[in-house]
This record gives sequence, structure tokens and C-alpha cells, in this order.
Amino acid sequence: MLMRWDNLTAPPVEGDPERAAPATPPLPLALPGAVARTFDTPEFAGMTFYEVQAKSILNRVPGQSRVPFEWTINPYRGCSHACRYCFARNTHTYLDLDAGADFDRKVIVKVNAGELVRRELAAPRWRGAHVAMGTNVDCYQRAEGRYRLMPQIIEALRDFANPFSILTKGTLILRDLPLLRQAAEVTAVGISFSVGFVDEHLWRTVEPGTPHPRRRLDAVRALADAGFSVGVLMAPILPGLSDSDESIETTVSAIAAAGATSVTALPLHLRPGAREWYAHWLAREHPHLVPRYRELYRAGSYAPQAYQRELTARVRIASRRHGLYRAERGDNRSLPEPPPPSTAEQLTLL
Repeated sequence: MLMRWDNLTAPPVEGDPERAAPATPPLPLALPGAVARTFDTPEFAGMTFYEVQAKSILNRVPGQSRVPFEWTINPYRGCSHACRYCFARNTHTYLDLDAGADFDRKVIVKVNAGELVRRELAAPRWRGAHVAMGTNVDCYQRAEGRYRLMPQIIEALRDFANPFSILTKGTLILRDLPLLRQAAEVTAVGISFSVGFVDEHLWRTVEPGTPHPRRRLDAVRALADAGFSVGVLMAPILPGLSDSDESIETTVSAIAAAGATSVTALPLHLRPGAREWYAHWLAREHPHLVPRYRELYRAGSYAPQAYQRELTARVRIASRRHGLYRAERGDNRSLPEPPPPSTAEQLTLL
């Protein structure tokens, strides 16, 4: 999904002691009015944040024949999660930034996101359509701890009783649990987490900026205990690294134990931008797998259909074994219901 970055203006800077020092990197050509900030804290070391005043925040998704929801909110562009495989990497090139290190370290922040959401939800032309969040980059990445854009967004959605869903790897979502519960009293709220594997070594190398997978599952448990039906996107499953029977069984078992209501498998796909960045990492960390990846992805971004079907079938079998996959009509009704439509819709975009 593309976003328009024209007609952006910068917030005022006079008298603001936190504005970045002159040594801050120059502004990207595509962000002429942005304000650059750096923060002298370990969690933001090497990162630059470009604050913009956006003109709109509710983004209409093109290609409705392929995506079952129509609207998204993305308060950030770029992501400190630094997942090697992130499909959104190439969108950074539209900002005259690169899809590799810049995507991880140069984050665009729509500082007026909260007020924009409220204004656009109040517009007479708005009809209360479902809004998906976390479909491009994670709205609960590390920057959210400082900028706190999501509470304002959720409050606006709650006040207008507008249905929404969130897909995240960020445990920071628990900070907003009271707001999410309030919203769920007046509208449909879908929550899902992304946990592709639970192997600690693999996590440290391929998702270095994310919370530990076990911490994500602890958040699933907390949300489930709060009354939410939480689905887990088991994604991506990495060929040669997390697609073994042992890895699938261990991951599905952990997801079930966390109280998730469903698991949806997604084999790795490598779009331009992500493909090159992931390939560089793979050649450095797992050079023996390079020939296999060349074969699997020789035709483009997606692995062969036969591999995808076989992999998702194995996850489905494990899910049924752990009570996470709904039985066929007429079978055991004690199995959990599938996730609400808002959760399933959000997964489709990925």
C-alpha cells in the first residue's frame, strides 16, 4: 500500500529545547518541511525521527478485489523492529531513503495523527468503515513509547464507535489495554500478534528490534485474560530456519498455551527491497541456505505454491492437535471459534 507524502508541513520549532542539533542528518528530499530529531537514549541510538504534520491519516487501500478491508491508519513510516524480511521496506524508497538501514533507523512520525483521526471520523462523508492498523509498519514499535500516538487514535475510534483492528509485534499495546477495553464496549475491536517462531537465536538475528517472541505470547495471554479473542499470525515461516516439524510444533504449542484463539500460517515472501536486504543477511549468517532460496524464489517474491500448501497444511495439522483450528461443520463444537472478521481481514493484507 502506498501513501502520499506531498503537502506536508513542519511543526513550529521556536523555543523547543528538544529539537535536534545541527549535526542531525539532512532532510530527505521527499520530506522538505519535516523536523528531524535524535534522542540521547540507548534505545534510540543511531536513529533519526522525522516529524511531519500530515494532511490526512485515513488511507484508502487500492485494489479492493484483493484486500477485504478498505481503510488503514499508519502513524509511522519505517520501523525500529528491523525485521530482515519486512515487506514494507521498499516503501522507504518513495521518500528518497533506502530500503535497508534507513528503513530501520530513519522513522517518519505523523505527530498530528490523533487530531487528524478525530477530524476525519467526524467528516460527514465518513461512513464508519472498519479501520486496520499495523498493516504497513508496526504502530507499537519503540518510537510509540515516546510519541504516544496510539492512545489518541484509539480514543477517537472509541468515541466514534468505529470498528478497528490492530496487528502488532509490540508488547507496548498492553499500555493501552484500558482504552482497548473501553473501545470494545462500543464497537468491534480485533487484535492479533505476529509470532513466526519462538527460537531465541533466530529471533536475535532476524528480528533484532522486536520484543522476544515469548514476551509477545505473554501479551497474548494478558489480552486473552482481558476478554479479547486474539489471533496469532505465524509469520513469516522461514525456509530452512523455522519450517521444520520441530519448529512448527514448538511454536504452535506455545501459541496455544498463550490463549490465542487461532493461528494463521504465512510462508516467507520477499518483495523488492526486502528481498535484497534479507539475501544479504542470509549470505552472511546462513550461506549454506543460499542455493535453496535461489531455487525457491527464482520466479519472484513468493515460494512455489506446492511448498506453501505443504507448509500451511503442516501448521493446520499442528493447530488442530492443539485445539487452535476450528473443526469442520458438525464436528466437535468445543473447539474455539475462528477470529473475528476484523482480525482475519487484517492478516490478508500481508
